[in-house]
Order: sequence, then structure tokens, then C-alpha cells
Amino acid sequence: MNNVKYGISAINWVNEDILEMGDHYTAEQVLSDMSSLGYEGTEFCRKFPRNTDALQSLLGSKNMVLTSQWKSVHFTDPSRREAELQAFREHADFLKAMGCKYVVTCETGNAFEDLSLNSVRIEPLTDEQWGYLVEGLHEAGRYCRDNGMKLVYHYHGETVVESGEEIARLMQSTDPELVHMLYDTGHAYFGGSDPLHIMQTYYDRIAYIHLKDVRQEVLDWKRTQGVRFRDAVRKGVFTVPGDGCIDFAPIFRELKARSYEGWMIIEAEQDPAIADPVHYARKAKEYIEQVSA
Repeated sequence: MNNVKYGISAINWVNEDILEMGDHYTAEQVLSDMSSLGYEGTEFCRKFPRNTDALQSLLGSKNMVLTSQWKSVHFTDPSRREAELQAFREHADFLKAMGCKYVVTCETGNAFEDLSLNSVRIEPLTDEQWGYLVEGLHEAGRYCRDNGMKLVYHYHGETVVESGEEIARLMQSTDPELVHMLYDTGHAYFGGSDPLHIMQTYYDRIAYIHLKDVRQEVLDWKRTQGVRFRDAVRKGVFTVPGDGCIDFAPIFRELKARSYEGWMIIEAEQDPAIADPVHYARKAKEYIEQVSA
């Protein structure tokens, strides 16, 4: 596949939400591991310096670039709209200064970030809340477009845009010039959708890709036990492509047939004490080289 760049998320080493997972790693070690395996880019990690000059220097020393960074938003709450948009603009400004072209964005109201919730059931958005979300995403997307960037929406497990129906509503309700899709194989499957179908249906909206696999037995356990998203992550619900139940061969055939260009980021939110990040990063690379040939 021509004009495809492969990166790997630092979350394979250092978890952004479960702080004890991988906390011993340094930015230097993470980037050295990635670079030694031939990856070209990564997303921001809590271990990285926030100063743009320092971060550019560190990445450059490893022949790596920053591709994006996650941004949680709470656009569904109109009382927070202005503060949320200001925080989004500041986030986008940082990414622009780093040369990034994409802003990974996810609505996390009533979602997995709220640890006070005892139930895994996320309260679905009302029609009014959907309206607020779309308005906020359009404003944020317009800011990205005006700055030569793209807002890529990340549908995500245990959030208000997780199921196929919710993904469809988001895509149907938003301006394709302002809101693009982050296509995530693992979260599509986690949310009950066929990743190939999601890609085929919304290909024209896809601007950025996350490649992750799912361990079916852990997902079944999660659904049976009714545990939270983080519990499933700790138990290893996600892994790298080729190590789980998703068949990536037809996905890559479709991407190749459509001449996809852009970033593909390997993700696997595993406990590095159990799943060695270098071993799994190498395993993913070898598998992708095989199925994408």
C-alpha cells in the first residue's frame, strides 16, 4: 500500500487512564522501542514533555513524529460549551505547533471517564443532547479546518457513540467537511459492529485509522459479568492485530482497493507487565506486512 504511514500508540507502553499500567516507562525508552521497530509516528503520551521545542527535539532524535493526541470533550452539556471549545482550541494549537494534521476527539459525557458510575450502561443522549454535540463538533471542526487540520471523531467503548446505530447517527448528523471519522477496528468490534462493514459504509469519512484487535473470550467475560471498560482493559480485552478474533485480511484488501493514504496507528491497551510492548509491537508489524502484501 503506497502512501501509508505506520505508527504505534504509546498506550501500548503507558496507559493514559489506568495510571499504574506502565508508569515506570520513560519517554526516551518508549520512543527508542518504537523507532527500533521501524515505526514512524506516535500519539502524545503523558510521559512526553509538553514543551513543543523539547518534544520536537526528543521525537527528532528518534526519527519519529507526533501524529495526534486524544481530546475528550463534553459538548453535550451546553453550560460547558465555551470552556470546552476554548480548551479544544488550545489543544489544537499545540498539535498544530507539532505539525499534526489530526485532532482525535471523543465526547465523554456520561462515559467511561466517570468512575462514580457503578453500571456499564451509558445513558443514551436525548435528541437535545445530540443537537448540542453536533453543534460543538461543528464549531471545533471549523476551527480545525481553518488551521489546516481535521477533527477525527473516535467512537469508543463505554461512551455515548459506541454502537453501530450511534455511529450512524453521528455520521448522518454532522457535516463531512467538518467532522471526519477515526476508524478504529477494535472499538467497532467492541461496540457490537463488524469492522469491515463500518469501514465500507463510512469510508469517505475516514481520515485516520487505529488498528487494534479483540480477545473474544475477554469481551464475552465483560458482557457476562457486566464489568466496566477499565476492568476489561486490565483483563486484556484489546491486543494487537493478528492476536485476536478480528480478520484483518478483508479489511486490508478493501483499504488497498480504495487506495487509502494516511496514518495507521497500532493500538493495544494491554498491561505491559503481562504483554511485553516490544514483543507485541513486533508481532503486529509482522502480521500487517503479511496481510497487506
